[in-house]
Amino acid sequence: MKDSNDIPMTKLNRMILVASLICPALVQLANSQSTHTLKPTPTTVAWGYYDANAKPVLRVKSGDTVEIQTLITNSPKRLEEAGVPPDQIEQSLRDITEQVKDKGPGGHILTGPVYIEGAEPGDVLEVKILSIKLAIPYAYNGFAPGRGYLPDDFPYSKIKIIPLDEKRMIAQFAPDIEIPLHPFFGSMGVAPPESVGKWNSAPPWIMAGNLDNKDLVAGTTLYIPVHAPGALFEVGDGHAGQGDGEVDITALETSLIGTFQLNVIKNKHLKWPRAETPTHYITMGLNDDLNAATTLAVREMIDFLVTEKHLSRDDAYMLSSVAADLHITQLVDGNKGVHMMLPKSVFTSAPK
Repeated sequence: MKDSNDIPMTKLNRMILVASLICPALVQLANSQSTHTLKPTPTTVAWGYYDANAKPVLRVKSGDTVEIQTLITNSPKRLEEAGVPPDQIEQSLRDITEQVKDKGPGGHILTGPVYIEGAEPGDVLEVKILSIKLAIPYAYNGFAPGRGYLPDDFPYSKIKIIPLDEKRMIAQFAPDIEIPLHPFFGSMGVAPPESVGKWNSAPPWIMAGNLDNKDLVAGTTLYIPVHAPGALFEVGDGHAGQGDGEVDITALETSLIGTFQLNVIKNKHLKWPRAETPTHYITMGLNDDLNAATTLAVREMIDFLVTEKHLSRDDAYMLSSVAADLHITQLVDGNKGVHMMLPKSVFTSAPK
């Protein structure tokens, strides 16, 4: 029997040994990052709130990837009454509707919260949206009395079930009307400061939440200021598509499955959520007054250009005027949303 030291090394073993000697940090990093799965159940959702005192349903490390399934925000009874076949109602939605008693003050069924180790107030949670998949073959849109942007014009309720064609990535709104799909999560957020208690899931705020920003599709990144230990990330309000404004208070509401990488950025000190797409930088303003929300979005863009792109405040203000676009995110969630988008293509050299 040969001594183990005399056994010749294969080419693969030599490569592994060399890599481990040269890049121990990379090996350690690869071993430390994990992938998790989180499905909605009566014990893994927060119905209608973000809360610094909420009990985490999953703990992950910074850099981990989490596949999170979310549910359509409606009741099985109303969906069936609107025409959804009973066998197309997710069992998890039935279980949650029947068993969850701790509800409100908002109405969204959010999956989470997820505790990210090392996240502390003053940090930023970087949410990389790696992929988004449809979970069911339909969406709904609806309005109700006293809600939406034109409540006096539509003082009654109506709901419409809209088939989704995942193969063609369109919604069949009517026989001669097809809407291209761009799935995104209407609500992605963290816990607010503990002092505010349970935060209603409807109005977005400094902890993000119900942004309803249709640009936050797969391939984009959301940056959220952290206000509580562990950040306590929650996600829900799946949309297969939406128009800017979301004027009747709902989009193409559906169930989605998202894959996220959650990274803690230490000591970044953002005041408001920001985002980045492959083509644009995005700043946000959230306030019950549309003018105030617009002011915040513009000031945030100026601050971004000064701190991240090293422009003077004067140049940042001027660049915002000549190159950035303001969009009304939504008008119907208590705090209105405005976001400002600046094309990355205006920067012709590599970032400093």
